[in-house]
Amino acid sequence: RRKIQRHSGPQERVDLSFVYPSLEAPAVPKHYSADTVEDKVQPIDRIFLSISAHHDALAPEARVSTIYPRYLDRTSAADDGLTTRAFRDGTPYAGEDLYTASEPALVARCTRDTSTPGMCLSERRIDGADLTFRFPRSWLAQWRDVATAMDRLAQQLHGSKN
Repeated sequence: RRKIQRHSGPQERVDLSFVYPSLEAPAVPKHYSADTVEDKVQPIDRIFLSISAHHDALAPEARVSTIYPRYLDRTSAADDGLTTRAFRDGTPYAGEDLYTASEPALVARCTRDTSTPGMCLSERRIDGADLTFRFPRSWLAQWRDVATAMDRLAQQLHGSKN
């Protein structure tokens, strides 16, 4: 966190990133100036995770079953176990698609590629915390690996229950 964001006590939100696919902590970031930055778009090599208290907000599973359906297009496409449904134009989620799969479980809402690469959000609730994973839409080509990585991170952060 930046110095101004640091404070003692409970944090409202914690943002983490993990190098993908190893799920290692990233190396110390390099500092760039306007003279040293490259013009080309750098590939995203990490999965981002935000952890926040849910404060009784609607659970991610409830959003998928009660909110999203009213904005989704009726048609869907399935490929390699991953189902895609577009959100209709003129809705709050226009320009996005919903991807779902059951084994391994995955629900991701993704922006479409435009002048910037599309990004996906995948949310889950564990006890009192909401976990929001962010990753490039292009990674859906290996969606099973991404879903498994998110499961591993959630399990590591939550700890095993015996």
